[in-house]
Amino acid sequence: MAAARKLKTPSPKTPNPDADPYDVIIVGGDFVGGTLALTFAKQAPKGFRIALVDAAPPSAGKTVRKDPRGLALSAATKNLLEAIDLWPALEKKAQPIRSIEITDSPLNASLRPHLLGFDDEMKSGEPGAYLVEAGELLRAVCDDVAKEKRIDCFAPETVSEFDIDAFGVRVHLASDTTLKGRLLIAADGKRSSLRQRAGIKTIGWTYPQVGIVATVAHERPHHGKAVQHFLPAGPFAILPLNGNRSSIVWSEDPERAQELMAGSEDAFVAELTRRFGHRLGEITLEGSRQSFPLELQIARAFVADRLALVGDAAHAVHPLAGQGLNIGMRDVAALAETVVETARLGLDIGSSTTLERYQRWRRFDSAFSATVMDGINRLFSNDNAPLRAIRDLGLGLVDRAPGLKRFLVREAAGGTGDVPRLLKGEGL
Repeated sequence: MAAARKLKTPSPKTPNPDADPYDVIIVGGDFVGGTLALTFAKQAPKGFRIALVDAAPPSAGKTVRKDPRGLALSAATKNLLEAIDLWPALEKKAQPIRSIEITDSPLNASLRPHLLGFDDEMKSGEPGAYLVEAGELLRAVCDDVAKEKRIDCFAPETVSEFDIDAFGVRVHLASDTTLKGRLLIAADGKRSSLRQRAGIKTIGWTYPQVGIVATVAHERPHHGKAVQHFLPAGPFAILPLNGNRSSIVWSEDPERAQELMAGSEDAFVAELTRRFGHRLGEITLEGSRQSFPLELQIARAFVADRLALVGDAAHAVHPLAGQGLNIGMRDVAALAETVVETARLGLDIGSSTTLERYQRWRRFDSAFSATVMDGINRLFSNDNAPLRAIRDLGLGLVDRAPGLKRFLVREAAGGTGDVPRLLKGEGL
């Protein structure tokens, strides 16, 4: 039987998986799964046991998986990270977004008029979001998981099968290890094998767009301003990182994206500059560029018998608003609050009553967010002049409605609706 190991370094102990059952078995140790494991470890009652199964090997030393993305963390996500003592490791590396500018124009337009901006609404209080590099967030999560004695990690490891009965779940790993638990949590991504094995179907579609991500350095400071250009092929976002650097999230036609990714770095930077503009001076590529297909996917159910879906296993959305990770962190906060409250009452954390409460809390909100982003992408990703005139008029009207703008900032920051306590910065 395989020994349990921490994500960063081997554990000094070798837990016996055949001992008392784990309370939760989380499959997927990335941003959402790792954060959920830490949340249980730091907020659940004494004696609560967590198993974390991850397909990636334990990271050696300070090496983390390479990822050129910049991740937008909403104010609510920052509250969650503060509540589990993860924010101090990120604070100095996180760039506050202090203003946002939105434009809508053809690619070759000589001017890109300012149509909608968020400035005073964000300066009146805490920034609505922060940008961190994906590698920095992953490092912080892995470091804390490795130090947390309440988490037993099995990595590199995958699930070959699982069995459910009235009292718990048995998870069979590829190494022939079997874990027993009360609740199984799928945080294993949008191609979730656990979701598929549970027979949960999804609805969604693939967009006629490819996402391109990269990090660039530029001559002049960005002053914390994020820019969203709506171009005919899809949205192009410039997101500020620490220093004179920005993260690029670029939606492009698949054939053109393939040419850009296969071409030279100079050709890529030249096309990037056409979209980026010259306000921040000359730009240079920092690190690698990556591309990926864009799609929308929502699970028809977020729960099954003793199984809960979180993060991309439950929902995958268009990246135009940078909300994919934040929606997953809302799952973390809602599931943790539901399970911890149930555990404190001495009730079954894997019961249908517990899981239905989580599903009611998260499924509509996730579907609504995905639908809004899908609608915005479809409305703006075209070169129809009459439609552009109508949508630009709409953006201009919103720009002149301070009450609506404040609501939109609060919505993006995760401060509207039935907000879990952790997203308010409160403990459980």
